Amino acid sequence: MKLKVSVIGTGYLGATHAACMSSLGFEVIGVDVDAAKIELLTAGKVPFYEPDLEDLLQKEIASGRLTFTTDFSAIADVDVHFICVGTPQKADSLAADLKYVDAALDAVAAICKPGALVVGKSTVPVGTAARLRERLLKINPEADLAWNPEFLREGFAVEDTLRPNRLVVGVTSDAAEAKLKEIYASNLAENTPWVRADLPTSELVKVAANSFLATKISFINAMAEVCEAAGGDVTVLAKAIGYDPRIGNRFLQAGIGFGGGCLPKDIRAFMARAGELGADQALEFLREIDSINLRARQRVIELVRKDLSDNLAGKKIAVLGAAFKPDSDDVRDSPALDIAAQIAAAGATVTIHDPKAIAPARKRFPALGFSEDIEGALEGADLVLHLTEWKIYRELDPAKLAKLVANPIMIDGRNALDREAWIAAGWKFRALGRAN
Repeated sequence: MKLKVSVIGTGYLGATHAACMSSLGFEVIGVDVDAAKIELLTAGKVPFYEPDLEDLLQKEIASGRLTFTTDFSAIADVDVHFICVGTPQKADSLAADLKYVDAALDAVAAICKPGALVVGKSTVPVGTAARLRERLLKINPEADLAWNPEFLREGFAVEDTLRPNRLVVGVTSDAAEAKLKEIYASNLAENTPWVRADLPTSELVKVAANSFLATKISFINAMAEVCEAAGGDVTVLAKAIGYDPRIGNRFLQAGIGFGGGCLPKDIRAFMARAGELGADQALEFLREIDSINLRARQRVIELVRKDLSDNLAGKKIAVLGAAFKPDSDDVRDSPALDIAAQIAAAGATVTIHDPKAIAPARKRFPALGFSEDIEGALEGADLVLHLTEWKIYRELDPAKLAKLVANPIMIDGRNALDREAWIAAGWKFRALGRAN
């Protein structure tokens, strides 16, 4: 008989994990304190955009294997409980806010049956899992806790859950590992790498991976600054160093930097926790990584002023993209939306287009202008900013769009457009890290 599974927290991570676990044949109950979210999911609707997830959700609900509830008593007989709640940055520090993780652990500990395994998937500061395990055993000594960090990429979450490139499990016993191997049997059958670790190492793997990615992104953006100063071309530089197998060519696309709900807050929480452990000097470099990332946004604004005026009052700016990355409607710490808001605050009239993120962007910044179509956003614009590299923007006809704008000036904040095509169509074209 297959193990029965619960998923605590039905946000981005939890909803995806629940639907995917159900698709593997497990009976899954998703639990959340947000009744509105549970009602939406029960109706087969996902409260965010993620390719393929809504179709999978509806299929699994129809199968009868996947249900959602606000009632924790409904999961009392579950074998494996996955904690998938958020760990946002605290308002007054760099540290992670663990109130949702603590609340989820307490709720599960109070009702879980003897022999149940509680599995954390949330990104937490190292030491959290050991603390939670001690807390769990005091309340329910016949249960156990493991940690199984997620490595989802927004836009590819379903694929990354069903076919992960590795599985990392932090366990304190063979029994806990055996239960997780039963959960992930289909992945193991496909030879997915399996890494058994202790609890602190499993926590560190996720933040270490995110810190490395952030470092790589900020490195190429630092090189973009140098290229601009020296008259070089960062796209050619990135191509050249990317051939080195020790470096590789992924995450070497210079632009306005990283955002979203993971990388920024994770590296800041990592720094904060290192300080608590007395190892703050080891991660001091991450402060500069964060600084370089934020500076990339300011450099775009400087280009806007250079092309238009130091005084942006009355200037009309079109912004292509609001989400922090394509194939997502996530606007958390979005570089695109941050730049748009800063330009609007400087007096410009800003109109934003995004294929999926207009609603959450409008909720975040209701004073900004939005257009459901690209042409409406560009009509009469003094300058256009390309800030999220959706495929639809790469397919635009620059000659056609040149007729819509007041001034054909494009600043490609992602180095993703065909520069030669836009210049040939009469546009003044700028991009970070390239001679302009």
